[in-house]
Amino acid sequence: MFINNFDPVAIEFFSLEIRWYSLSYIFGILFGWYLGKNFFCRNNIKKNFDDYITYLIIGLIIGGRIGYVLFYNLEYYINNFFDVFKIWQGGMSFHGAVIGIIIASIIFAKKQNSNFFEYLDVVALVSPIGIFFGRISNFMNSELYGHQTNLPWAVKFTKIDNLYRHPSQIYEAIFEGLILFLILLFFFNKQNFKFPGKLSSLFLIFYSGFRFCIEFFRVPDEQLGLLLYNLTMGQLLSFIFFIIGLLLYNFLNNAEKKT
Repeated sequence: MFINNFDPVAIEFFSLEIRWYSLSYIFGILFGWYLGKNFFCRNNIKKNFDDYITYLIIGLIIGGRIGYVLFYNLEYYINNFFDVFKIWQGGMSFHGAVIGIIIASIIFAKKQNSNFFEYLDVVALVSPIGIFFGRISNFMNSELYGHQTNLPWAVKFTKIDNLYRHPSQIYEAIFEGLILFLILLFFFNKQNFKFPGKLSSLFLIFYSGFRFCIEFFRVPDEQLGLLLYNLTMGQLLSFIFFIIGLLLYNFLNNAEKKT
């Protein structure tokens, strides 16, 4: 069993604090940018990829924040509207970020007269890297922790209580990060799997499946608790995205057969 007493501040320089969560965003974007441009981009979008990253970052931040406000804490932000802009206080939704990235990709691709799925496929491939760093930072911050357990790998989050809990952040880092990356990389390397959008749809399917299952080990958001059919908000959103991924994959697969 492990005791987590990590400081959420990674680096402190005089009055300047750099937190693990900020570093996870920085490393995730930079590493994903490098891999995406140098290993996963098709030649026809490679020249525009640097410009695309700006759109992606804006879509990620705005979508992630709006998603958190709407999905997870709407009542609070209705009564404290200006807190919506206090991103440094935390509060981002992965599903909201996905929606923001999709919208940003459509806008950018339309300006370039290219297929937005070609950009989204690259994002799908490198996103598990950012997810991995993000979940590790959640672990360092003692947030999104799991239910109580006596398993040998249980963790005591001393900033929360004295109970040993599932390290659900590590579960997500492994499945939504490492394993998902290997799955998508496998399909990316298949010669018969080059139709734009299929990787994106697989990302939605596998991520949503992993997230839905792991949420059973995670304590639900305090302000929401359990919702429809005793599921969390994350599970309900993941179920919707899972269905969208299946429908999209089927649509693209049929479209590929017609070409």
